[in-house]
Amino acid sequence: MDLLNTLVDKGLRRELPTRDEALAVLATSDDELLDVVAAAGKVRRQWFGRRVKLNYLVNLKSGLCPEDCSYCSQRLGSEAGILKYTWLKPDEATKAAAAGVAGGAKRVCLVASGRGPTDRDVDRVSRTIEAIKGEHEDVEVCACLGLLSQGQADRLRSAGADAYNHNLNTSEGTYGEITTTHTYADRVDTVQQAQAAGLSACSGLIAGMGETDADLVDVVFSLRALDPDSVPVNFLIPIEGTPLAKEWHLTPQRCLRILAMVRFVCPDVEVRLAGGREVHLRSMQPLALNLANSIFLGDYLTTEGQSGQSDLDMIKDAGFEVEGAETTTLPEHRAQAGGGCGSHEGSCGPCGEAPEAAPEAIPVAASEPSEVLTARTDLVAVRRRGAGTDLAPNA
Repeated sequence: MDLLNTLVDKGLRRELPTRDEALAVLATSDDELLDVVAAAGKVRRQWFGRRVKLNYLVNLKSGLCPEDCSYCSQRLGSEAGILKYTWLKPDEATKAAAAGVAGGAKRVCLVASGRGPTDRDVDRVSRTIEAIKGEHEDVEVCACLGLLSQGQADRLRSAGADAYNHNLNTSEGTYGEITTTHTYADRVDTVQQAQAAGLSACSGLIAGMGETDADLVDVVFSLRALDPDSVPVNFLIPIEGTPLAKEWHLTPQRCLRILAMVRFVCPDVEVRLAGGREVHLRSMQPLALNLANSIFLGDYLTTEGQSGQSDLDMIKDAGFEVEGAETTTLPEHRAQAGGGCGSHEGSCGPCGEAPEAAPEAIPVAASEPSEVLTARTDLVAVRRRGAGTDLAPNA
């Protein structure tokens, strides 16, 4: 297929595809799907080999968020039956992080619900970062605390944070339909503050919220322009008690096309297979490792993932290997340009929760969201283990 040959050539040269080319990837048929995966896989292997980076979420503060993000179980007015607790103490967070490190996680993502941290919150998280680094010197720490105020990114960097995550989630044109308590521009500003402070920026999207293909391409092109080191791709988990509880638009094939499009547009960045992969990709998860070079190990913020051992077995069985702490994630040209350690997370907005959406695409014309599928609520398990509970992670 001429389209795929062109996209591979551009990916190997780090050249931006055209919008029509990106839309065309989303519009490919199921008969062409393996060809699409194989083509994007060539680009993935060029920059990241067969390595898979493991990341681990620690939810420092859960629930009771004043923001109204429609996808989020922690939102204002949420009726979801999630865990709600205030800040974990540094020793509690360190203990939780240790579970991920023991499983091979190279990065720990510290997430807190809320609009953004107060200066006192930054002090609290700084102590937690220092405690984790004291126990695990080589681990990367990414903070995901919401919208930042001036100077807060510098303070987190000084405390030892390596990265900051704040997702764009969806296109600028549709952002107001998903959230009204802050703006798309607020999110962009926070990512830029993190970059200015020398933190490795992580920013991604959510697919499956009912957006069009054009919306999906818009947000991915915006991410390319923002140039984060890491792009988490979340697939909406429609959680009961949230406004998007009935939004079931995704299929495994659709998810693979979205991941391939992201890889073609962002060839040399860490593409993270994030929240919702177990629910929407299901048995096709191993195939997605040919597109993404990073995953979250175990649970997400308020929903359960598959067991950590299942993740490790999947990586091995698919012919990939876990990336070691001694390996720099990003390609040399990005690492030398100030990419730091080289990857990031998603959450409440930021660090990898499951709720987020992506559109469907056809060349030139934007398509309508696909037919709503029967809600698979049996596949959505609200998290009842790990940090903030008496049960060990992945129990």
